[in-house]
Amino acid sequence: MTDPVLASGEKVLATFTGSMTTYIKEHVMLAAIGAVGASALLMALGNDYPWTGAVGAVLAIAVRGVYVASEQVGMTWTLTDRRVISPAEVPIPLSEIEKVRTIISAAQIVTRSGDKYMLKYQADPSETARTIEEAAR
Repeated sequence: MTDPVLASGEKVLATFTGSMTTYIKEHVMLAAIGAVGASALLMALGNDYPWTGAVGAVLAIAVRGVYVASEQVGMTWTLTDRRVISPAEVPIPLSEIEKVRTIISAAQIVTRSGDKYMLKYQADPSETARTIEEAAR
């Protein structure tokens, strides 16, 4: 990703990039939940091999995780003294940010018009949210 184009006098306050460690931890958690859920469903349906649900769930999450890891973790958000700039270079003016909250390992920006943006796989989503909220004040 290239650095975003800044307006004259605009200053970068922080950048936020996904953490590979957080990404892996979240996928392990999803695989565990999926394994239990799939096996429980197969047991409830009377399947003679409920362990296959765990194997299938773990493999599915692992394949998905490997396939999209570089795309998801490589996204960098830029916070300036005027706006937050998404990896796709969508500007979110600080004056339009209504709130920033955390959802598992993500910080979610909610604008006054109701648009929502997720900064996924943050090592410290609370700190990411706090930094953006402080800049928006």
